[in-house]
Amino acid sequence: MEYIKRIIDKDLDLRIKAFNAIQIVGPKGCGKTRTAKERCKTIIEFEDEERRNSYLLLADTNPSTFFSNTKPILFDEWQDAPKIWGAIRKNCDDNPEDFGSYYLTGSTSKKVDTPHTGTLRISTVEMLPMSLYESGDSNGLVSLTDLFNNKEIEGTPQSQLSIEQLIYVSCRGGWPKTLYSNDDKAKLLVAKDAYNQIVKFDISTIDKSKRKSSWASAILKSYARNIGTLCKKNVLYNDVKESLNISEDTFDSYVEILKELYVIKDYNAWIPQIRSKYSLRNVKKHMFIDPSIAIASLGLDPEYFLSDFDLFGYIFESLVYRDLNVYSMALNGTISHYHDKFDLEVDAVLHLRNGKYALIEIKLGSKGIEKGIKNLLKVKELIIEHNKKEGSLKYREPDLLMVITGNGIAYKSKEGIYVVPISCLKD
Repeated sequence: MEYIKRIIDKDLDLRIKAFNAIQIVGPKGCGKTRTAKERCKTIIEFEDEERRNSYLLLADTNPSTFFSNTKPILFDEWQDAPKIWGAIRKNCDDNPEDFGSYYLTGSTSKKVDTPHTGTLRISTVEMLPMSLYESGDSNGLVSLTDLFNNKEIEGTPQSQLSIEQLIYVSCRGGWPKTLYSNDDKAKLLVAKDAYNQIVKFDISTIDKSKRKSSWASAILKSYARNIGTLCKKNVLYNDVKESLNISEDTFDSYVEILKELYVIKDYNAWIPQIRSKYSLRNVKKHMFIDPSIAIASLGLDPEYFLSDFDLFGYIFESLVYRDLNVYSMALNGTISHYHDKFDLEVDAVLHLRNGKYALIEIKLGSKGIEKGIKNLLKVKELIIEHNKKEGSLKYREPDLLMVITGNGIAYKSKEGIYVVPISCLKD
């Protein structure tokens, strides 16, 4: 199958001009190896059964022999041959001018402690499942980069996904494997299988510590039931403890492993001092790296959400977070959220390294757009009023205000706020 371009491509193409080696990390099945192969002339796959024994022997006794192959060289599943890391590091020191010579990819379920870091030699970049733009489910007629650069939306871009289709792509997920099948029902099996692999195998193989799949399953179900919420850890823990005899320390260890496996992700709160520090809720927002794993953990199919739009609203927010996460990497940005005790909230805050930032509300249906606009304007007014106070720390006013919706058309409201369907958005 022809290589499908990924948003991370631009980042990789820049990094090979600064670093000798690149390690691509991320969840299983997100396309790390395929993306690296696109750039390499020699492929060393340590899980190739026909060559595995000879590869592993060479890697253990004289790993530098691999470097005589035509570069760039990909070492896939390099954790099976951990001495490769140190050999590459030394080769980078000996040949500092050989940029982009090596790529390393491997499974997140295999954690290896290396004796040396790859600082300034081996650059690590995170890769995520496909955004809707990468999978072809967004027409990409509205660019976040353009909006940050004050370029207006051209025409009236329209969502290419109905709510039913939006539900389906959320259940299917952003897994490249799904693009190889022409059967829509078969595509749904990919996320379900990924979930089963996580709770039955990956939860233990990552550090070879035996863990219970039933406990991992229960924790993921609790996270899924609380997806997109700001509940505290004790709520999640007590939810799991109702059916399992699990200690808090054990619960914490499972959560950390699930984060290391790139399954769940907690997003920090944005804490500007525009309110009293006692008014702000410094709690994390709970999300999945891909919403399809949350849905699989609940044992649900697309048909279920046709009668439970409330739950799908939270799933939709997780889908938007996934895409914003992908797009923010291309923009050198980070994602957070805002919420205070007066229930004034902003679903997502996208900060760029150049100081610009966007306040973003996420509303599945058109009925929520007006509320989203009011929230954004209130937070902007708080910042303006705060900056008027003498002697106070001044905050930059938001560079972009946006409501991301489930469907409809993209436009700029009379208040100057962009309303954009998720299936019209790209980086």
